[in-house]
Amino acid sequence: MLTVTDNARTAVQDLAQQAGVPVEGGLRIAQASGQPGNFELALVPAPQPDDQVVDASGATNVFVEAQAAPALEALTLDTDPRAEGPGFVLTPSA
Repeated sequence: MLTVTDNARTAVQDLAQQAGVPVEGGLRIAQASGQPGNFELALVPAPQPDDQVVDASGATNVFVEAQAAPALEALTLDTDPRAEGPGFVLTPSA
C-alpha cells in the first residue's frame, strides 16, 4: 500500500481544512484518464466505495483508486519542497 509521510499527511489535512472539505474527506489519487502511469490528485468529500484508505499515523485522509493501487504500492507520497505552493511527489519507498 502507498506510504504517506508525516509532512504529506499534515499538508493534506491543511489543504482539506482550507478548502472546507468534510472531516471524512481528503486527497484522492487516481489514474489519469488516457495517460497510463500518470496520476490525478483531487480533494474529495469522501472516498469512493472501492478506494483504498491509507492509514498514515492514524489519519485516514488519503484515498487511492482501486485501479491505481497496484502502481502506487511501492511508492511514498511526500511534499515537494520545490513546488510553488502546496505540491506532492511520489518516490520509491525505502
